[in-house]
Amino acid sequence: MPNLEHAIKAHKQSLKKKSGNLKQKAAFRTAIKEIKKLLEGGKISEAEQFLAKAYKALDKAAKTGVIKKNTAARRKSRLVKRIKKAA
Repeated sequence: MPNLEHAIKAHKQSLKKKSGNLKQKAAFRTAIKEIKKLLEGGKISEAEQFLAKAYKALDKAAKTGVIKKNTAARRKSRLVKRIKKAA
C-alpha cells in the first residue's frame, strides 16, 4: 500500500480507471456473445440489430484506449463476416 499522499491518490485513480475499463470490456464482450448466441439459434435478423450495439461498444472501447483501434476493426469485421456466412 502506498504511504505518500500523491501515491495514495494515484492508486485510487488507477482503481477507478481499472473499474471503467473492465465495464467497457464487459460491454463489448457481452454484445459479441449475444450476437454469437443469436446466430447459433438461427435468428439472423436479430443478430443484425445487435450489431449496432456491438459496434458502439467496440468503438467506445477503442476511443478510450481499452483496446486498440485495429483490434476493434478486426472484431467488427469478423462479426459481419459471421453474420453474412450464417445468412
